[in-house]
Amino acid sequence: PTLPPFGLADSVTALATAYAVMLALRARDLTGAGQVVDLAIIEPIMAMLGPQITWYDQLGYVQPRLGNRSSNNAPRNTYRCADGRWVAVSTSAQSIAERVMRLVGRPELVDEPWFASGSGRAAHADELDAAVSAWVAQRGRDEVVAAFEAAEAAVAPVYDVRDILADPQYAALGTVRTVPDEELGEVRMQNVPFRLSGTPGEIRHAGRRHGQDTDEVFRALGLADAELAALRARGVI
Repeated sequence: PTLPPFGLADSVTALATAYAVMLALRARDLTGAGQVVDLAIIEPIMAMLGPQITWYDQLGYVQPRLGNRSSNNAPRNTYRCADGRWVAVSTSAQSIAERVMRLVGRPELVDEPWFASGSGRAAHADELDAAVSAWVAQRGRDEVVAAFEAAEAAVAPVYDVRDILADPQYAALGTVRTVPDEELGEVRMQNVPFRLSGTPGEIRHAGRRHGQDTDEVFRALGLADAELAALRARGVI
């Protein structure tokens, strides 16, 4: 088992919490009453497990570790190219799986009885992965992507952060924004993860200095300057 090198559960929980707050605000608009949002950090990512709990409850089935594979289809994996880069391939439909096997020079596999269903192909994932990986390993990433696209088969280059910053689609979306910072100058970072037509919002800075906005926040909460001075003298803020 592996762990993601970033706060996956934290990020998913933040999004789920924001949605819960919006629902509570909408309910307040209808009922005039507020409510408590009770959410544990494990619950939103638990919802992403899909039917695993129901499978176990009804069938006693415990899904094994599949890595990049799927129990519903094959080939589905990441494959290393000749230049050391990687591509991700997913055959979500019978026709796509057939096109992939013809592309990689193994059309005879399409005629196997087990190839006719996603579960049948998944049961033979080792054989299908070997065919795809052998073909991919002989070619550079750009050649592989171009060939898969020409064959109308789902493929994607596996990016690192350098690829993200150079990608024209991310640039067109404005996914990465350059913001000013008092200490670092200009800083590139992720933008708001969606676009609203009327109130789009924006990332205005990379992060404020510790305590920089304390007075402004407390004044917005109704504290007078004398109260702020007293709190500061007592070491509270």
